[in-house]
Amino acid sequence: MIVDSHCHVGINWYEPVETLLHHMDSNGVERAVLVQSLGQFDNTYQAECVARYPERLASIVHINIEDADAPTTLTREVGRGAVGIRLRPPVGSSCNQVQFWELAEELNITVSCVGTAEEFASAEFRALLERLPNLSVVIEHLGNLQSNCDMTITSSVLSLGKLPNAYMKFHGLSEYTRKALPKSEDGFPFETPVPPLMLNALDAFGAEKLMWGSDWPIVSMREGYRNALRWPRDILESRGESLVDSSFGGVAHRMYWR
Repeated sequence: MIVDSHCHVGINWYEPVETLLHHMDSNGVERAVLVQSLGQFDNTYQAECVARYPERLASIVHINIEDADAPTTLTREVGRGAVGIRLRPPVGSSCNQVQFWELAEELNITVSCVGTAEEFASAEFRALLERLPNLSVVIEHLGNLQSNCDMTITSSVLSLGKLPNAYMKFHGLSEYTRKALPKSEDGFPFETPVPPLMLNALDAFGAEKLMWGSDWPIVSMREGYRNALRWPRDILESRGESLVDSSFGGVAHRMYWR
């Protein structure tokens, strides 16, 4: 089973769920996790999609944590099927967000975390994950690491893999690999060799805490859905079939359809 752990859908922004399902069906992807766009606080459409396709879709919501009723809103969203909340790392001036991480642990949902490499590398972020051991935290976009990142920051982010509740998502190669100009003779559009960031994340987190997500439909402006699936899969296949099964489906399936 292939599970796409990171997709966006919408009526007035991005594409409707039927278009996502078309891409999934065309590429043998059985299930997908809908991750709400940053700044979009109305999660009604995602809830409707999950209600229509409960065996295929799961919803991670985003709420306005500045609202006085935000805790009640999150509890309500979980009541109508949300399996996670999208949050930024509560470091520096955003430390008031910690209550939502604590509430997520209480509600037994996951946190899908979007942030900078510097935020993920901070001692504050690590201390929070250590303080909430029953909260599963999924670091999006390979922690926003790039091949030219400071090695101290890279090491600090990857060291989070030692924490039992820290997970990491990887997406298409275009997120950290530069486009090749001109293209190679075989049509591969990126510079080679491909930076080893994905394999480094695998070594740090292990196959049981690493998950693939297409970042659709944003990836459609880059290599496209099919290539965002097949090229990372080609790279990981060198490490074994069981690893591919886990990272491309098993981890996300166990986390979001428990």
